[in-house]
Amino acid sequence: MSADHANTSLPPGARPDWTIDQGWDRYTAAEHEVWITLYERQAALLPGRACDAFLKGLDALDLHRTGIPDFARINEELRRLTGWTVVAVPGLVPDEVFFEHLANRRFPAGQFVRKPDELDYLQEPDIFHDVFGHVPMLTDPVFADYMQAYGEGGLRALGRGQLHNLARLYWYTVEFGLLETPQGLRIYGAGIVSSRSESIFALDDPSPNRLGFDLERVMRTPYRIDDFQQVYFVVPSLQALLDATLADFDALYRRLQAASDIPIDAVLAEDKVFTRGDQTYVLRGGRSAA
Repeated sequence: MSADHANTSLPPGARPDWTIDQGWDRYTAAEHEVWITLYERQAALLPGRACDAFLKGLDALDLHRTGIPDFARINEELRRLTGWTVVAVPGLVPDEVFFEHLANRRFPAGQFVRKPDELDYLQEPDIFHDVFGHVPMLTDPVFADYMQAYGEGGLRALGRGQLHNLARLYWYTVEFGLLETPQGLRIYGAGIVSSRSESIFALDDPSPNRLGFDLERVMRTPYRIDDFQQVYFVVPSLQALLDATLADFDALYRRLQAASDIPIDAVLAEDKVFTRGDQTYVLRGGRSAA
């Protein structure tokens, strides 16, 4: 999602909707090799960790074939499955541009790839995070509808001054969401599936709380942008996530205006608790102590 350090004026060469050409033929062999390294590492790790919808989408789009995927190629299958396409953008974009693309079933993706010495951590999302992390889930019809509904909700929310609440919903679902399955918790959030270390941390580490998804609860909970999460929210199904997003947000926003934030490490009496974390990771200093 767009962020405070997103571009605010249209960059040179970008179209009015902020899209640019991917320039697939300009990627170097070294850049393709970075993609292949990241892909193979995650593809080996994610079975048994990522949800079935993600793994099926990964297979359907064949993202490994030639290194960095050509958007024109993967869009053919993505459009056939759910009507979505991937469009290249020059980095993070303003909120209204981001929401407009989602509302029209277009996913804006950065087209640069990280450097070989940045395999494990990158602050600004690159093509691996955006395409490997996000796009496989867009092959699932229910999740595809959720993303469109989120974009439409974002456009409605622009004038209400509560985008920080809506951003929390995106963060704790699209980026860092967990799914309850009969086999146990599974990952569907792009920020997790595109990160080797967080793919392990999110499911296995004793530090974070893992709590049942509740829309209002999520929208009152701040998040970490610079480190592993202190709390993950677990949806019972992708359909339940979509249904929650289709509810009337007007009454919810009125309640949120009068409600305080919930501390990021809190566990409330009414929470459904999958894991009560010990918060040891953050208490030891997190990434800054590494």
